[in-house]
Amino acid sequence: MAALDPNLYGFRPARPMPLHQRILNSTPVAIALYMLVIWLILRGSYIGAERMGYNWQWYQIPRYFFVLNDEGFRWGEIPRGLMITLYLSGLSFLLAIGVGLLVALLRLSDLVVGKGVSIVFLELIRNIPLLVLLYLFYYVLGPIFGWSRLTASVLTLGVFHGALVSEILRAGINAVHVGQWEAAKSIGMSTYQTYRYIVLPQSVRIMLPPMTGEFVHLIKSSAIVSVIAVAELTTVGRNIISHTFMSFEIWFTVAAVYMVLTLTLSICVTYLERKYAVDS
Repeated sequence: MAALDPNLYGFRPARPMPLHQRILNSTPVAIALYMLVIWLILRGSYIGAERMGYNWQWYQIPRYFFVLNDEGFRWGEIPRGLMITLYLSGLSFLLAIGVGLLVALLRLSDLVVGKGVSIVFLELIRNIPLLVLLYLFYYVLGPIFGWSRLTASVLTLGVFHGALVSEILRAGINAVHVGQWEAAKSIGMSTYQTYRYIVLPQSVRIMLPPMTGEFVHLIKSSAIVSVIAVAELTTVGRNIISHTFMSFEIWFTVAAVYMVLTLTLSICVTYLERKYAVDS
C-alpha cells in the first residue's frame, strides 16, 4: 500500500521547537530565573535596611530553631509554631473535605432544596473575605458557642476552603462518564452504592492533584489566624519580633520556612499530576 502523502490532505508535520524556546523552557534556566528573582528581592531589602541603619543579627536566628546546651536538645519557637500550622491545616483540610463533599452531593442531587442550600452556601462563602469570615466565627459566633481560638480558626478555614473543595469534588464526579452511572443502575445499584463503588473511586484519580494543590493553598491561608493570636508560625514570628526587633531576619526566616514547605508540597502535586494524569 502506498504511503499517505501528508500534503494531499493539508496535513503538515509538526515543526520542532526553536532552539531559543527549548533553552528558555529548560529546567536550569527556570531555576536560574527563580534564583535571580530571589536575589533581587534580598538585595533590595538589604540595601533598604542599610539605608535605614539597620543592625543585622542573623547569628541569633539558629536559637529560634533549636537550643543545645547542658540541659540537652530542645526545639525552638519556629519549629513549634510550624507544628501548630501543620496541625491547624490538617484539621481544617479534613473539615473542608467533609463540607465540600456534602455541598457537592447536594449540588448534584435531585433535591430542589438541596441544590438551593448548596448554591446559597457557595455564593455566601465565596463572596465574604477570609479575614471577615474569621472575625465572624471568632468574635460573633465564638462567644455564643464557647469556641476557642483554635476551634474558630479550624472552622473558618474548613468552611472557606470547603466551598473551594466542593467545586473540585463536583468537577471530579461529573468527569465520570455517564455510561458508568447507567451501568450501575442497570445492575440494580442504589445511588449510595454507585457513589461508593463506581463514581468516587474513579473520580479520585482526577481530583487528587487539585486537592493536593488546595491543601497547599490552605497552608498559606492559615497565616491569617495570627490576627486572633493563634500560636502558629506567623504569630510566633510576630512575637519574636516584638521582643527582639529583628524584623528583617525573622520575616525572611518565616517566609523561607513557608516557601520550603509549600515547594515540597508543590513537588508532590507535580508528581501526582504525572502519575495520575488522565488520558484525554
